[in-house]
Amino acid sequence: MDITIHASYLPHNDPDTSLAFYRDALGFEVRNDVGYNGMRWITVGPVGRPDTNIVLQPPAADPGVTDKERQTIAEMMAKGTYGGIMLATTDVDSAFERVQASGAEVMQEPTDQPWGARDCAFRDPAGNMIRIQELR
Repeated sequence: MDITIHASYLPHNDPDTSLAFYRDALGFEVRNDVGYNGMRWITVGPVGRPDTNIVLQPPAADPGVTDKERQTIAEMMAKGTYGGIMLATTDVDSAFERVQASGAEVMQEPTDQPWGARDCAFRDPAGNMIRIQELR
């Protein structure tokens, strides 16, 4: 069986700020930007890799989500415990410098982990954890 990950979803609570982070700080290209009923979905991904996408979406757009669940989601996003993603690069130190220079909240500077990885972590504007691991 040949299965790949085509898209992963992360919530946003400010589409313009999230777009700036993923486009300008991470260097992703914008693939789609769709508005509907006052909401906005933005698809971004690494340049030259059209088969790998992140969809930045309103956090509770599903009509089946209750008001109480929307409140819980908003609280979890504020704490940074709702969404996250692991990215990879060949030079984590350069990636760290670029993202840090954007003003993103640093969670962890580049660190050699005991399990062999070297990585760093940030929070995006919506509070999602963005961990970047160096490919070795």
